[in-house]
Amino acid sequence: MKQFLIAIATIFTTVMVYGQNMTSFADQWEFIGTAINEPGYTIWGTSPIMDEDGHVHLFVARWPCELNVDPGWRTHSEIAHYIGDNPEGPFKFSDIVVEGDINIITESTQSIKKIYAPHNPTIKKINDQYALLYIVNTGIEKHPSNQYICMAVSKSLNGPWKKVGDNGKILDTPNNPEYWNYKATNGVNNPTLLQHPNGGYFLYFKSEKAKMGLAIAENLSGPYIQMPFPVTANNQSIEDGYAFVYNNQFCLLTTDNHGIIESGGGILWKSDDGIHFNDYEKGFHRINQYTNINMKDVAVHYGPKNRTYAKFERPQILFQNNQPAYVYMPSGTNIFGGDCTVSYILKFKEN
Repeated sequence: MKQFLIAIATIFTTVMVYGQNMTSFADQWEFIGTAINEPGYTIWGTSPIMDEDGHVHLFVARWPCELNVDPGWRTHSEIAHYIGDNPEGPFKFSDIVVEGDINIITESTQSIKKIYAPHNPTIKKINDQYALLYIVNTGIEKHPSNQYICMAVSKSLNGPWKKVGDNGKILDTPNNPEYWNYKATNGVNNPTLLQHPNGGYFLYFKSEKAKMGLAIAENLSGPYIQMPFPVTANNQSIEDGYAFVYNNQFCLLTTDNHGIIESGGGILWKSDDGIHFNDYEKGFHRINQYTNINMKDVAVHYGPKNRTYAKFERPQILFQNNQPAYVYMPSGTNIFGGDCTVSYILKFKEN
């Protein structure tokens, strides 16, 4: 009997360990609810950061709901600032950080140039200041090949914010025809910034054929020098990467648009050097797998109207004690049936 019980215990332990090893990053998230639901506004990219007092600040792309997701995001997006007492909110509107439709005079030609729709922000604390990255486009008739990446910095999350470089621009498409994204049809967009553990800055972005690229700088404000090749090994579209270090590996959490693992889910890309992301696992599930949804009752504001699942977009992670704690994600699907899109909160179970 004793030997039998030992054998059973051994099998049980083996199954438990195997089960833990088989648990994906996607399985660690649980649905909390809504992050931002602003009447009259389409809500998109929602990037979190916690201040020294424990308040959580969200930097959010939004624009008037009547413009729909497209073309509204590329013509009227602005970056709004919301504040909550804790990671689960509620979050209250504070101020507008970056506005669009800015007429500037270019130094080279002295001609007037219009900057459209700051969009998809990501916020980071770098040493004693904050860096806010976002994208803009110039001339909506040429969109999306004219997208590029900008940065503004501040000593406080409440501003004032100062744009770096030439009206904020830190990265555009390369001039070298040998580079993978020379004259990219979607420019460079959707940035995510990582302060390298050994110094310097890794700026990841999406570009040609929806692959992720990398530009590296010694200083926060640049110059950022692009690598001549993409860093993710994908032959199907991904986007909206979020860069971080986890379990001693460089990670990119992206969407999985067309089913590398599961259409409408997410991918956690992993790398030992932050330059070659060949290993991956599921990063998050479809919304349906985290909370009960009747697709007949939801409102689809972006994406196929006959889609049988609800898809998250643009993940942005809040870290606590150097571990992922919450992720904030918008969606083209309002699972509550509202007139506009909202963003959602998921919590990491291990915390």
